[in-house]
Amino acid sequence: MSVTFVIDSASDVLPEEAAALGVAHLPLKVIFGETEYADAVTLSHSEFYEKLTSSKVFPSTSQLTPGEFADCYGPLVAAGHDVVVITVSSKLSGTYQSAMIAASEFPGKVFVVDSLSAAIGERILLERGLQLAEQGLSAREIAETLDVEKSRVRVMAMIDTLEYLKKGGRISTATALAGGLLSIKPAIEIRGGEVAMAGKARGMQQACALLKNSIENYGGVNFDMPFALVYANTDEQLRTFIENTPELWGGRRSLPCHSLGCVIGAHIGPGAFGIAFFEAE
Repeated sequence: MSVTFVIDSASDVLPEEAAALGVAHLPLKVIFGETEYADAVTLSHSEFYEKLTSSKVFPSTSQLTPGEFADCYGPLVAAGHDVVVITVSSKLSGTYQSAMIAASEFPGKVFVVDSLSAAIGERILLERGLQLAEQGLSAREIAETLDVEKSRVRVMAMIDTLEYLKKGGRISTATALAGGLLSIKPAIEIRGGEVAMAGKARGMQQACALLKNSIENYGGVNFDMPFALVYANTDEQLRTFIENTPELWGGRRSLPCHSLGCVIGAHIGPGAFGIAFFEAE
């Protein structure tokens, strides 16, 4: 029995990437005012950041519905596939619950994994699932393995500006203003499925050092497992970080870098950069 994966767009896996991998891709909705877009389908990542920086309206996102998942599962199961679904963290979106409701219509055929992550954290969990499928594990075994291994996924990033945390109501206007005057760059992590503050740096040099130390505190990047780097809108600061931390990369000249989409990008804004990796056992 073949195994097929379903991923939502909060993973920042692009539709064309999913198609190349043989993975079903379901886009969340991005809403600016009264206009709704399909994430990464009718609104690209670059278009999203253009709107984010120019629009007077702060965007929102809409979770996937049980019906959208069921419409995806049905043809896959009918074609003889068992299905592994990986969703954005249940603490960030109701998408996981929708996936579970739809899966109940296909007992023993559809297995849902709450990534407790998002963006590249969700992406590398999918990449790990694809590795396990290549090893011949069943859909049930893959889902059970991912449910264990997801606790080792670390996602951390540096934010270029506090402005979007302010717009999203996460911090006060006074805090954002003070941070801007001091060139404060906050560090965030995904912990227990939620976005948490992890520190702050003044300027790019301190930001690189802070992120480097955070990675090293987890034992460094585990290159035996999938890992990925991410940038929001522009990769300039990510490239600076990579160039300033050669000891992190084990001599690798090519690193997997991806653009950050709307689900996390709306809250942290352009110029952010980060990494996701599996902590060593």
